[in-house]
Amino acid sequence: MRRRFMVCVDNRGCESSLEIRKLYEVLIDRVVEKHHQVRVIDESGEDYLYPEKFFAPVRLPHVTKEKLELMSA
Repeated sequence: MRRRFMVCVDNRGCESSLEIRKLYEVLIDRVVEKHHQVRVIDESGEDYLYPEKFFAPVRLPHVTKEKLELMSA
């Protein structure tokens, strides 16, 4: 499964669940994306929906993605 990551740029109202400037794994969910939301694994370790405006996309080098995958295995 292809992994996607985004950085949090806003956490208003979700301060305990999201940290500004932190990298989060995003689960691909085309249905919620149509409603301008993203499914993110947050600080609880579970996936929840958040407004897409809370995040900005990032491109990670392949080696970095591999290391992140090893961490979650």
